[in-house]
Amino acid sequence: MNVMAVVDAGVDLAGLEDLTLYRTEASIPFAGRYRLVDFVLSNLVNSEVKAIGIFPSHPLGSLLDHIGKGKSWDLDRKKDGLFFLPPMERNRSRYSVGNFGAIAEHEDFFARSSQSYVAVTNCFTICQLDYSDMLASHLRSGADITEAVKGGQKLRTYLLSKELMMKLLRDFKEKKILSVEDLVRMKKTEYHYSEYEYTGYVGVIDSVQSYFRESMALLDEQRWGTLFLPERPIMTKVKDEPPTQYLADAEVTESFLANGSTVEGAVSCSIIGRAVKIGSGSRLEHCIIMQKSEIAESCKLSYVIADKDVVIGPGVELHGTAEHPIVLRKGQHIMKEEKR
Repeated sequence: MNVMAVVDAGVDLAGLEDLTLYRTEASIPFAGRYRLVDFVLSNLVNSEVKAIGIFPSHPLGSLLDHIGKGKSWDLDRKKDGLFFLPPMERNRSRYSVGNFGAIAEHEDFFARSSQSYVAVTNCFTICQLDYSDMLASHLRSGADITEAVKGGQKLRTYLLSKELMMKLLRDFKEKKILSVEDLVRMKKTEYHYSEYEYTGYVGVIDSVQSYFRESMALLDEQRWGTLFLPERPIMTKVKDEPPTQYLADAEVTESFLANGSTVEGAVSCSIIGRAVKIGSGSRLEHCIIMQKSEIAESCKLSYVIADKDVVIGPGVELHGTAEHPIVLRKGQHIMKEEKR
């Protein structure tokens, strides 16, 4: 397709800070075995967009480890492919999508591309957007910039010509425009704007509350089926791990578990990541437990988000609410005397 992509993986979302101490928003685990960035990359690849630039913020390690050279999305190629384009300024603030300051540092990404149009998007809007259909709508409208929306909800995803993008990168300082999103909000009269009406699944992950709400909503089979479409698969980094083991006393209901875990306790209405251990007599309800976390025996957890490598000692009880889930930070150790 005649479209290249800018994936702005560096927008600052203060509501997610407990999950982004050691990673960008783009690499937050979601739906058990995926990361947020997997959904936008899969959308683009399924739309046959073959030149994709990821513009991250710091810290970079988790995201770079996950995407590598893009092999899991068939983007490790000699022509076009995936480009990881980190900021030269470590502490550059970015509060809107398509930040011109960050993008302008890598202007040669556009200069060497053969595509005529640019899709500008983010990693915190989960959807199944077909960019080829969006391009057709953009061309029919004759607009300079097209924004994807759903029933009035802005998806913070845009389509414009590469020629216009290059002009905006040259002029943004003089015209005091921060980003593509900023330009669309301001509706500068020198440009013609249009909207592309998207009708599929949408989940916006911009706070701990929305992260928990959208995660739990996927436990509904019908909702899950609107996001994970057989004809438009969601791709992720492949890890060779054994199937999850359910030992004699395990009880699992209305949950999904990634591979490599060991379950001895009871799990209901929860999402369990890869290589998690849940001890005998423990009971988890409405929890999100991320990769390689360990929950000892006789624990009682409800409405808890445990980041990667969390260790919860024997007999610990933690109880949050749907509106205010308890968040355990990456690598945190919780023992019984420290319980909340």
